Amino acid sequence: MIYTNPRRMTIPNLDLLTLLFEYEGSRAKDDDPLFAEAKYPSQTITKARVRDLTRQFAYFLRHQYGIGSDGPGRDVVVSISTGQSALACVLYAVLAAEGIYSAASPSSTVSDLTRQIKDGPGKVVVSSEDVKGVALSAAREAGLPVRNVLVLKSHPQIQLKSADGEIECDFRGSLDWRRISDPEELENSKACIVYSSGTTGLPKGVLVSHQNMVSECYLPSTLGREAWERIGRDFPRSTLGHLPAAHIAGLQSYFVNAVYDGAVTYWMPSFNFDDFVRYFAELKPTFFFSVPPIFMAIAKHPAVKDQFKSVEYATSAAAPMSYELQQAASKKLKGIVYQVWGLSETTGAVTYTPPDRTDTMGSLSPLLPNVSLRLVDENDNDVEEGQSGEALLKGPMVTKGYHNNPDANNAAFTTDGWFRTGDVLKMEGDVFYLVDRKKELIKYKGLQVAPAELEGILTAHPSVADAAVIGTKREDTEVPIAYVALASGAKGSVSEAELVDYVRSKVADYKRLRGGVIFIEAIPRSPTGKILRKDLRALHSRQRGSKI
Repeated sequence: MIYTNPRRMTIPNLDLLTLLFEYEGSRAKDDDPLFAEAKYPSQTITKARVRDLTRQFAYFLRHQYGIGSDGPGRDVVVSISTGQSALACVLYAVLAAEGIYSAASPSSTVSDLTRQIKDGPGKVVVSSEDVKGVALSAAREAGLPVRNVLVLKSHPQIQLKSADGEIECDFRGSLDWRRISDPEELENSKACIVYSSGTTGLPKGVLVSHQNMVSECYLPSTLGREAWERIGRDFPRSTLGHLPAAHIAGLQSYFVNAVYDGAVTYWMPSFNFDDFVRYFAELKPTFFFSVPPIFMAIAKHPAVKDQFKSVEYATSAAAPMSYELQQAASKKLKGIVYQVWGLSETTGAVTYTPPDRTDTMGSLSPLLPNVSLRLVDENDNDVEEGQSGEALLKGPMVTKGYHNNPDANNAAFTTDGWFRTGDVLKMEGDVFYLVDRKKELIKYKGLQVAPAELEGILTAHPSVADAAVIGTKREDTEVPIAYVALASGAKGSVSEAELVDYVRSKVADYKRLRGGVIFIEAIPRSPTGKILRKDLRALHSRQRGSKI
């Protein structure tokens, strides 16, 4: 069975820059602020300035480094930066110069970044000042000269110059972007390479097209605007940039969707919960997108009172969130925390709940228009209605494939073009529920145990700040074991055995924590909130002296 949203929408055949800067649906006016440092919120970059910087940086990249001089989609520019207000202009400039923007995590090691530069291969690296050392070392390992490492500064003055100080953008030249309206070119364009989180193996470079980003912006934005109109309420759009801009969630949310909706993004250089809470109190952002560990802190941290009451609407993704956590976090906001579902390979979320709908709590929301989904068994046969299965997808935001990785492409797509998400879902009504990652399911005596379900139960306990469940071998089967981080002040208030009994009281017998509970200071997670289970398996192997 193929599941779809009954509504079909006509997506503009436009390149990303034209959508953001010229399309009539883009809400920001030329003098509207789009970006600022959270620490200096009054010093904003307006839409007109962003457009000028785009053209000026593009001219600099073309004439000093030859980006795009041999045609579109050939030259890769690698960006590694903490959050800063002019960072989006680097993406726009690379697209205007007809290069490919390759986003690298600011937490990358030298070897991580070297691998990514070589995979491009990157012709230029743009870094922030605080990760310049990593950028220089990786560039050297990859064979790039120092002049090809550029350092971007956004405050107090915007500056882009080579790490050796020899070459600097003087903002005198201007290169306009080529408008693209051909649907086939938009679909097959190579605009960005976004690397998967690599929680179970080496990161893969996901190719992102203009069509991917435009559809991922236009569809949810249109639904949201219609809903706010039905509600009869409008409000100034503002958000806090706290997620890594190298991940699809940050890149799409802050560089694309927020700009299209005319919102100002206040940038934090990196995430710190105390600063995060303080900035919400001071700046009063009206919406934000985040990940479950941050919503868990909002729900449970004793310092959180009414600092988030300016938030009309919030969205969570990147990892599963239980009904209980979604409800608890929503109580700290003015509006509701909605949960959506997607991957780097889908340019973000393929589901969405409009703000005038309140009956999707605990679910992943309904499908976006123009998206098709199947739920299949191990043999790619559609499962019976109401049964769980691996989700396969088609849609305008789904990637065409991976960069330089034909083996990954063969594994990720069926012969008739469906993308294998690796997530096991089930449908109830018009909304979807996450069972778990297919490869994370624990097989206990032939029965499947979903770690996400047990983690949701554990984190609903008032003494638990975070939890992760993995499988461990026992005799001839696999049993779940939980690693638990206790909430602040909860140490000594609950024992491992009590948590085992707590879970047992809420699940079927085959799902109970037969492997027990182990207390840990913090659950290892990626910058986007995904549990690093391979790290937990390695830890458990060391602790138990057994191979998982």
